[in-house]
Amino acid sequence: MGERLILFTRYPVPGQAKTRLIPTLGPDGAAALHRRLTLRALRSAEALQAMRGVEVEIQFVGANETTMRHWLGDRFTFCPQIQGDLGQRMAGAFERSFRAGAPATILIGADCPELTPALLVEAFERLRQDPVVLGPARDGGYYLIGLRRPIPSLFHGVVWGMSTVLDDSLQILKRAGFTTGLLKPLDDIDRREDLLVWRRIVETEEADLRKVSVVIPAVNEAQHIASTVASVVQGNPWEITVVDGGSRDETAQRARETGAAVVASHPGRARQMNAGASKSDGNVLLFLHADTVLGHDYASAAPRLSDGTMAAGAFRFAIADRFPGSKFIEWTTNLRSRWLQLPYGDQGLFLRRSLFE
Repeated sequence: MGERLILFTRYPVPGQAKTRLIPTLGPDGAAALHRRLTLRALRSAEALQAMRGVEVEIQFVGANETTMRHWLGDRFTFCPQIQGDLGQRMAGAFERSFRAGAPATILIGADCPELTPALLVEAFERLRQDPVVLGPARDGGYYLIGLRRPIPSLFHGVVWGMSTVLDDSLQILKRAGFTTGLLKPLDDIDRREDLLVWRRIVETEEADLRKVSVVIPAVNEAQHIASTVASVVQGNPWEITVVDGGSRDETAQRARETGAAVVASHPGRARQMNAGASKSDGNVLLFLHADTVLGHDYASAAPRLSDGTMAAGAFRFAIADRFPGSKFIEWTTNLRSRWLQLPYGDQGLFLRRSLFE
């Protein structure tokens, strides 16, 4: 077993997630925020996994494993958190990880949107020197804790949820003779005043919607994938991800040769699209069928999402191979899209990441 990153989260049930923010956001709004924060943390975890090869484990409450996999995909290890207060649950998570043979384990929550893959790499590097690494949160807690061995005493005698958590933990470690590496302070999103931080992050990221991530689910599309990816490349997107659902032909190889990143997934278009979105970090997501060719100026459509009048978009439909009735199919498809606002998936669907999440 190698290094392990554990993400603590809960299933986003309205009324049970981000409860301290329910008076401000309402039950649905608080759950939606928690959903976005979890997906954001998971993107950082996946990026770290690609950079460093760590194992990613999601420990959860509020659901069963099947429900969590349906939400977050099949690419990770899932297990429920043990019973008890936060300290007992963290102690149990570390004990289980070290018992399984991990040489270093880092635990994070889903509350810190400024936690980057680079900072996670730094935390694992610091663990080579110090037995303990903490990421101080500006509210007096910590957003990250890393250990090289179990320290059960670290999770006893601390009043969780208070502004003294970090200081109390440092005192426990000092008395036990452990040196502690400290990362830079970051904000957790837990209280009403923290929402200003979240708003600043979101507004900064959505100020430029030209970062388009194109996600292409594919199964046995070797015949089409090269021309599809080539049409995407000409628009100079931020990234192209082909999500291969177990092809038995040369789909993955041809996609790589054309310039796309390839991600493996269990089959199922929705499952594959979610996996691709999780791997992507653009501010606009464009989902494209593997046999659909985009026009050369497709990327110019995405910034129109910024004016607030359009939630999502698709492209006009055309059929490459002519046959009797093809023009009628094109006409009815485009009429449906324009007047009923019901485009088909093979017209390409794009939207802001924030709306998707």
